[in-house]
Formats: sequence, C-alpha cells, structure tokens
Amino acid sequence: MPTLDLGVLVSGTGTNLGAILQAIDEGRLDARVRLVVSNKPGVKALDRAAAHGVPSVVIPHKDHATREAFDAAVVAALQSAGASTVVLAGFMRVVTPVLLDAFADRVINVHPALLPAFPGVDAQAQALTYGVRTTGCTVHFVDAGVDTGPIVAQAAVPVLEGDDRDALAARILVEEHALLVTALSWVAAGRVSVVRAAGGRPRVHVRSDP
Repeated sequence: MPTLDLGVLVSGTGTNLGAILQAIDEGRLDARVRLVVSNKPGVKALDRAAAHGVPSVVIPHKDHATREAFDAAVVAALQSAGASTVVLAGFMRVVTPVLLDAFADRVINVHPALLPAFPGVDAQAQALTYGVRTTGCTVHFVDAGVDTGPIVAQAAVPVLEGDDRDALAARILVEEHALLVTALSWVAAGRVSVVRAAGGRPRVHVRSDP
C-alpha cells in the first residue's frame, strides 16, 4: 500500500496535480491521491482527477458564510476520504487554523518564488518588477501566515533578458512540478520533520537518504 495518502486542493488547471498523478503512475512517488477538492466547479483539475480515476468533490466557498465554515467542510471531506497529508496545488484560498489544526504539519504548498521573497499573489510579476536576476519556487509547510511556513525545498530559476510574466511563470512551473514531487517523496519516505526550537522559527529537517 502507498505510504502517503494525499488530499489535493485545487482551484484551476491543476498542473501540479497532474505532476503528482504522473509521478504516482510512473512509480516515482509512493502515494495515493485519496481525494481532489475544488472550490470551483468545472475547472480542468477535476478533469485530470477523473482521467486518473481519482475521486473529486466540489465545495464552493461561496456556499459558506466564513472561511472557517468552508475549511470545516473541506476537512470533513478529506478525513472521510482517508487523506493524511494535504497539498495546496494552485488552491486560491487562504486556509484557516480549522484546516491547519486538523492536519498539523501536514499541509504542503508550492509557491512560485524563493521565499521569503515575493510572498502572496503573482510572485512572478513581483520578481520582474523588482528586477531580480534569479527567482524560483519553494515547497513549504503551511502555517497561519501567507507563505511564511517552514521551507522544505527550493529550486532556482534565472530571470532572462526579455522575460515577461508569462514566460517566466512557464519556466518556474516546470521546476514547481519536479520540486513538489521530490518534496512529497521525501515526506513519503519519512525523511521530513518540523523542528521547533525554543525562541526560534520552526525549521524543516530533511534526513539524508540512507
């Protein structure tokens, strides 16, 4: 049986979901996607799930009066499906402690920048506006802040002359797919832990491969 039972939250095309499913199919990731949850109906990510025989559910956020109520519905669906680790794969909602407490140190996000640089929305455009020569992507555990959780892994991407937002985003996305699968494989192998030292920020320790 796979060692990692995933719940994947999506809002759009689901390319990172596709990367996860492909890695599972090819034996590069010892995991099973138990459920895909979308806050929007009709998105391509749901088609990707269906094509792989993965169950999915739409839980519209507009049907819930608060973020906490929406997250409670998501948690109930994930727990009922048997998910133990949650991946935010292009999920365009800020999650609350309702979800984070239910899956403590088990909510993972991939962000298109080298955090702590350029958190929040449209990090690619932020990088171009600032004029950096190198940006990238980050896989991190989610905490109550916006892209502030402990970092699991990062990959650098050069900013090229003539780059516009879409060209840069496309190159970063290729690295996102690879980095997310790598980080999840570390989690599946039990190599990742969150270390909390007194008076310091939580940090991720990745045990070396034996």
